[in-house]
Amino acid sequence: MRWGIAVDSRRCMACYCCFTACKDEHCGYAGKYSAPQPMMGQFWINIKEWERGDDSRRVKTATVPVLCAHCEKPACAEAAKGGAVYRRSDGIVIIDPEKSKGQKAIAEACPLGAVFWNEELRIPQKCTMCAELLDDGEYLAYLGDPALKRPRCVEACPNRALIFGDLDDPDSEINKIIAANRVTPPEGMEGRKGSVTYLNIPTVFLAGTVCLPRELDEVAIGATVRVSCEESGESWETVTNYFGDWEVEWLPKGKTVDVRIGMDGYKEVRYTATTDEDHYVAVTYLELAD
Repeated sequence: MRWGIAVDSRRCMACYCCFTACKDEHCGYAGKYSAPQPMMGQFWINIKEWERGDDSRRVKTATVPVLCAHCEKPACAEAAKGGAVYRRSDGIVIIDPEKSKGQKAIAEACPLGAVFWNEELRIPQKCTMCAELLDDGEYLAYLGDPALKRPRCVEACPNRALIFGDLDDPDSEINKIIAANRVTPPEGMEGRKGSVTYLNIPTVFLAGTVCLPRELDEVAIGATVRVSCEESGESWETVTNYFGDWEVEWLPKGKTVDVRIGMDGYKEVRYTATTDEDHYVAVTYLELAD
């Protein structure tokens, strides 16, 4: 058995219920695996939010809950001395609050910035995946069904952006959700494996508007937009909506892509764009075919 959490960015609405539940569980409470979480300055689960788009005609936000990934090969454990950090048989990574005293390097080693230094207690601290609850027989008896046990953040999420389960069970809900979605490791976690899997974190989008010839003063509905990246060998296709707008998501970052816009009876428009950031490429006016 290996406990894990799937984090679905598309489902997160930044309500901070997970954040609040974590504070409620761990602030002022010294559990078996941790000292109390300070009320201020530490976020064992937090919501990363950012604004996307470089033009007021296409701006949106993205949100993703971020917590310790409980890595298979934890960088914090590599930086620790005297067995201060260990990985349990169920995949949960624990920082021993006694053995880790004075070891600030443990906090500094985390590639996600999910380990925090408690200056007052002189210890590093982070998410324990509520291991003390998962191990608590009285808690499980209170639930009445072992299948209901889960960390407090997962329990509190109203939008099922956090899914908890056994990663070693191929038929578990968490594995089905991971298989059905796009795995998108956050910055710092590229090439690393852990018990927390991040899904559907957006990369880069291109967007624009297509209009019929200027003199008609009308948008082009149903125009075909094809985007291709020669370097990666990928291609995407969409059509303009009722407002003449189009958007292509999940583009590889830092590439040059070819954009082709076509519509029956009109000349094809072709140009290149870069995917260094989310970008609105402005209005394209079609010309009648000869």
